[in-house]
Amino acid sequence: MFSPTTTLLSLLAATAAVQGVTVIPSNSFSSVSTFETYWNYLYPWGSDHNGSARMRGSSSDHSHINPASGTLSLIATPTSNPSPPTSSANPHPAIHYASGAVHAKSQITVTRSNSYTISGDFSASTARGAWPAFWLTAVNGWPPEVDIGEWKGTNNNWYNTFNTSSVVRSDLVSWPSDLSFHSLKAVLTAESNNADVRIDFYMDNALRATQFGQGFVGKPMWLIINLQMEGSSGSPGPSGTTTYKARNVQVTRTGS
Repeated sequence: MFSPTTTLLSLLAATAAVQGVTVIPSNSFSSVSTFETYWNYLYPWGSDHNGSARMRGSSSDHSHINPASGTLSLIATPTSNPSPPTSSANPHPAIHYASGAVHAKSQITVTRSNSYTISGDFSASTARGAWPAFWLTAVNGWPPEVDIGEWKGTNNNWYNTFNTSSVVRSDLVSWPSDLSFHSLKAVLTAESNNADVRIDFYMDNALRATQFGQGFVGKPMWLIINLQMEGSSGSPGPSGTTTYKARNVQVTRTGS
């Protein structure tokens, strides 16, 4: 026979599982100290990736990564160097910009007993050479990869799921070029085979695409917000400052 206390604790636990656990709260960009509770500077692997921007930022340098008043601003500025260095990451492009990237301290791992909702509001440049993104990528090897927001020099947001480098599903949704904020959301849920993950993509609260990640269950992923430049977005990139803004970014896990 259960005691009233045990019954109440069980009920509270069941209620929390249904309502969800907040992994990253929507106010994580309210100040530097709050930001540093939930986010790390740069990519998980360092400062370079597959474009011409090298990420810069730390607790003492917020010129390219600036969390304040509820908004994260990632700022890319051209660098002047007659002999620019090259990126340490494939395909090793020349570095033409200093910019910003952050990644969440909590990893996202979909299992058969949980689901994740990842959301936020974004002001993203669609200019040629600007390559902002809001995405998930594998902690161990690659893939999986899920691009919730990706802008590559056209007035579109790209929803992408990479099962391999050649097996990729992409859905393009029109995105305004006036730098207004729009909401994006992805809901990740394990399929009944307990191996694949269903990803439902929303923009401004409307379902825009559904994709499937083969074998994504149980594979941890990083959540990244970054402003890369050139690369897949084209070149030459902007000659002046480019700013990518995010606010109300939230991660919720339902289940255990």
